[in-house]
Amino acid sequence: MKKSNFSFTHVLRIRYAEVDAQGIVFNSHYLTYFDCAITEYYRRIKYNYILDVKKNKKDFHVIKITIDYKKPILFDQLIDICIKVSKIGRTSLIYDIAIYPNKKKELLAYGQIIQVYTDQVTNKSTELSKNLIRKIKVFEKI
Repeated sequence: MKKSNFSFTHVLRIRYAEVDAQGIVFNSHYLTYFDCAITEYYRRIKYNYILDVKKNKKDFHVIKITIDYKKPILFDQLIDICIKVSKIGRTSLIYDIAIYPNKKKELLAYGQIIQVYTDQVTNKSTELSKNLIRKIKVFEKI
């Protein structure tokens, strides 16, 4: 996956609490990095996730995550977490997320997250917000 394929990048510095005894990021923290990227992506497209959940009683549920670990990420390293929406379904979104060293093109990790938009009252999937779809399409130029 080329870095230039992504529409948004969030920069993060690896903290001591995220690494193991060898100074390498422990695998579970990649999920946190992916979640941070999605949150910042929403902020960039001006989608108020918290307000939407409270107002509409609908929320996203992660149903699948895959991660390919390519190279270690080290303590105090600056990383670029790149993200794009690769598919918009009727009730779901698929995010492609890749991690690179800051301002470099060497792939450190790649992942994909599938989220389903869910009615919190009925606990069933529901159609994505047209407002959110519009914001994503404008930002991603699709």
